[in-house]
Amino acid sequence: MNYTAAVITMSDKGSQGLRKDTSGPAVEEILKENGWDVVYTNMIPDDFETIKAELIKCADQLDVCLVMTTGGTGFSKRDVTPEATHAVADREVRGIPEAMRAESMKITPMGMLSRAEAGLRGGTLIVNLPGSEKAARECLTAVIKPIRHGIDVLRGQSHDCAEMRKKEEHHHG
Repeated sequence: MNYTAAVITMSDKGSQGLRKDTSGPAVEEILKENGWDVVYTNMIPDDFETIKAELIKCADQLDVCLVMTTGGTGFSKRDVTPEATHAVADREVRGIPEAMRAESMKITPMGMLSRAEAGLRGGTLIVNLPGSEKAARECLTAVIKPIRHGIDVLRGQSHDCAEMRKKEEHHHG
């Protein structure tokens, strides 16, 4: 199976050319290191309708397995990435943001302030990451391995979780 991904950065300043995006390229690098084919990247403003349209495009038209977003998960009035994700998702995936927040909390208590969400739209998993490069790296690294298995199940490649655990134990044993 070809593990395709899109990386979307939400940044008003970045989309106007006023700030260099470092988190998007960092996410792209981690995905590629983990065997993902990043087929689409974009930087867009923190605008609810724009974000929704971009997520729908990635899921419905590009049919990527995974959409990673960076930015727009904080408390600012313009931080609407989680709401846009929720609006386009068919189903929530609560464990991914829970795991990312747990990992962040080991580093800083501010990790609890992330409003990141994850959800499924058809055969696509959408995951929100923080906008800071450091936090995006930490959060993605915490969840990247189990995400592949989730995509296998979502796309009908694997249904046997017990068999997956045996393989993991064999590789780490």
